[in-house]
Amino acid sequence: MQPPAPPPRSTRPHLSIPLGARQPEIPSPSSSWAPYAFELNGQANSYDSLATGSARSYDFPVASPMTPYASPRLAVPDWQRPRTTSSFSQESATFAFPEPQMMYRSSSQSSPHRPMHRNSKSDAGFSPPPPPPRISSRSSVASFSSYSTENAANDLPELAKLSLDTDEGLARFQAGKVPEQDEEWSRFVPPQAQEAVGKHEVQRQSVLFEVFKSEKDYVSDLELFKEIFIEPLRNSGTQVMSQEKMKGFTKEVFGNIEKILANHQRMLGSLFNRQREQHPLVQSVADIILDNALIFMPEYETYIKHSPISMEYHRKELKRNPKYQVFIQACTQDPRLQRRDFKTFVFRPVTRLPRLKLIMERVEALTDVEHPDKETIPLVLAILGDLIRSTEPGIVSAEDKVKFWSICESLVYSRGEIIDMDLYDDSRTLMHSGTLSRKQRSDSWHAWTDLMGALLDNYFLLLKEETRPNGGVKRQVVSRPIPLEYLRLESFKESPESRRERPDTGFIMGSTKQEIYPFTIHHAGAKGTRRYTLYTTSAASRQKWYEAFVDAIGVRKVRQEANMWFSPQPLNDGFFRIISPRIPFATGTRFTGRVTCAAPFSRDGRNYLVVGCSNGIYIGQRADNSFHKALAIVSPTSMVVLPEFNKVIIHQESVILSYSLDLLLRVSQGLATVQSLEASMEKVTTEGTVLFFRVGHLANRTLVVYASKSFLQVTLHTIEVVKPGDTSGLTPLRASKGSLSYRPFGSPAYVSRNTHDVAFLPSSVGICSDKGITVLNPTNLSSSSPTVVPNFSDASVNLPMSGLKSRCDACKVLGLVRCDSSELLVIYDEMGCYIDKYGKPARSSGYVRWECKIASYVRRGMHILLFSSEFIEVRNVNSGRLVQVIEGQDMRLLHSGLSEKDMVVIGRKGRLEDKTGLSEALVELVQTSEISTPAPASAVEGLWDEWDMS
Repeated sequence: MQPPAPPPRSTRPHLSIPLGARQPEIPSPSSSWAPYAFELNGQANSYDSLATGSARSYDFPVASPMTPYASPRLAVPDWQRPRTTSSFSQESATFAFPEPQMMYRSSSQSSPHRPMHRNSKSDAGFSPPPPPPRISSRSSVASFSSYSTENAANDLPELAKLSLDTDEGLARFQAGKVPEQDEEWSRFVPPQAQEAVGKHEVQRQSVLFEVFKSEKDYVSDLELFKEIFIEPLRNSGTQVMSQEKMKGFTKEVFGNIEKILANHQRMLGSLFNRQREQHPLVQSVADIILDNALIFMPEYETYIKHSPISMEYHRKELKRNPKYQVFIQACTQDPRLQRRDFKTFVFRPVTRLPRLKLIMERVEALTDVEHPDKETIPLVLAILGDLIRSTEPGIVSAEDKVKFWSICESLVYSRGEIIDMDLYDDSRTLMHSGTLSRKQRSDSWHAWTDLMGALLDNYFLLLKEETRPNGGVKRQVVSRPIPLEYLRLESFKESPESRRERPDTGFIMGSTKQEIYPFTIHHAGAKGTRRYTLYTTSAASRQKWYEAFVDAIGVRKVRQEANMWFSPQPLNDGFFRIISPRIPFATGTRFTGRVTCAAPFSRDGRNYLVVGCSNGIYIGQRADNSFHKALAIVSPTSMVVLPEFNKVIIHQESVILSYSLDLLLRVSQGLATVQSLEASMEKVTTEGTVLFFRVGHLANRTLVVYASKSFLQVTLHTIEVVKPGDTSGLTPLRASKGSLSYRPFGSPAYVSRNTHDVAFLPSSVGICSDKGITVLNPTNLSSSSPTVVPNFSDASVNLPMSGLKSRCDACKVLGLVRCDSSELLVIYDEMGCYIDKYGKPARSSGYVRWECKIASYVRRGMHILLFSSEFIEVRNVNSGRLVQVIEGQDMRLLHSGLSEKDMVVIGRKGRLEDKTGLSEALVELVQTSEISTPAPASAVEGLWDEWDMS
């Protein structure tokens, strides 16, 4: 069993996302890389099967709960239904409350006084009620709002014929055997009945049904927590920890959650009794919740106040006890948990009361004024609100957290695009939200769109709200979320404008005007295409948005600077200069020109840096600001240093040249002449115009792959770098001079005219062109069977794949990197897409869009760095999540090395600007590591070791 992933960085607080917001699936990294299937020059017979599973498992055939039954439920009642028993009953009967009498009053209407309790069917000594009264033709059915008083009496007999006895469906629902998508009130009531009761009552019953559903799910989660985590840990003996420690540990971590579970099991029984007796028109559940809230309030207050300490015990035990780590990881593999972790279940009671309060507020909003619930629900809301506010200050903000969770769970993204906003991080918060308007066209009555703006602590979202028939709210992401690192504020002081609204009559004369206040923001990476002018209803609201933006951007910047994954470390800023566009250049001063490439190396314990500029090759120590010119090669395109071969390879214009690295260093130090350095030069290429070259390791060989252009064709060549003295099988590439350091490796091959780069793979190379990435064997390029990835062979019958192919064809492919043993990420200049080991699109042909158009990339660990002129995006390879943004001007990648252990050197605009020109800064991107505090040497294993109890 693999050990669990390391804990999050110390700078981030911890609070889990609630049930419902599912974490994206991130493949686990593999410890060893095997060749890709498409590198084997042949297609596999079959693909790896993907294990799929539903959120729940059922032991009965999936069927709709709408199956008709014989006995009608909307028929005229023969007698008035008795009230149910109190929820305090041992039989878990529901609290007494009158049933709706459809022939005599509205389903949401009742007398102002609550009648005395009467025995229900579940009470002892139940006797048949008296015969029903005679139905008067003047009786009204107020709940059937679409019917008049006269038609109600005539239509009820027809409604009585409807088969609405869904006792079996309710039994399946209450037993948890109904698919999640069918757990809605509308799925248990025929459409004819829904039309009869009216839209308002349908909404109210849907929300009341949500009370039953949420309570059932909550009790199920607590039972799972007890069955999967609590009881196995208590019964583990000494396999996890000592028995003496176990008793105190379980008490501190789990607290009184089992008492909370017992209270809610009783309340759930009362709710289910009420549902069985009053379905389909449940009159009220407020009395049951009120009765039980008075009981469980002290238990909740104790648990919530202790929950941070519980998680602290759990976190520290995970850190210091490997056995506990293995136990928790084994428990989380249970499929019933649906990928939810330990923290989610610990904080489930913390989030339950705010969620229940929000549901009851919705019930109150849909309840008639004359309904008795108008008196009961405020009492319930007051008790729940007082309980929430009475807990520790961190829990007081639970309602805002629930609102954030509600937004997260309701988000609907555009099809195909993979957007990971890190919503499941413990520190995610909702900074501000509200209604915003956007003007689409200036000359149309339908030019205004009402949107919801949601400002998180890491993204700004524009959402289009949509209320579903079941009462739920979905929010469509109408514009790609803007990371706060890219968000820029423009004008917030423009004069108000008038918004004209066309009346329902459709006549212009009756139109109304509303004063609205604009503000403008834009995306720094796409100023021309992603500029937004939004409108609020008041100047105070606009000012509040401005303050929220400023606060959110400031907090985000501080957090990012304190928790950088890659830290820019200056190497030099001042020696290399270009002509300044603002300050006149002084004649005779030093001028190096733009830096085009760089390569670090070490000799005799000292670290050096070779830098290629517009007017030559310079070399100097990294810690020193003094560089010396060694070669007069103008504007080299790229450069690679091979210290183990004592070679520096330079691409200049149309040729590739190789020099002695030691002589280059000695010339810069004044210990050798330029003539001796020129004498060590080898011309690596002899044919055509070299377009590019790349150096990489394959097995135990160091290979140089380059593309040359002659006439109308492009040829790809592979040569091997040879150590001095190794002349076996060597053919001179430079017959007239010097040591023979390179020899042909395999035969060349013709490639596409639009080939622009080469990426080294574990056992082959990928040729990047307008057709995609062609995978070839470098040992013999001409005879190897080419494979093109991504493989869009099924695009004609697969609509998502067809859409992905269209996007890929419009972009420039830059290369590909491995995510794990079964998946790779193909990198384009504007996006990235995942493919499996056979080259076919993975993740339902999804793609990740970059915030800026990039020119190059580098893989480091589980991150990929994407380089554009103004921004460097650091993203997680497996999920595409944006974790860091480095901002600068005129940035470009100068060196990335042959392996992930090599330095990453970039060039960008410097800070100095005077008569000698504008400085060019050289910066190293250093990968950071987590700061860990070592445990004290005197620590003794025990429950209270980490607590100061003196």
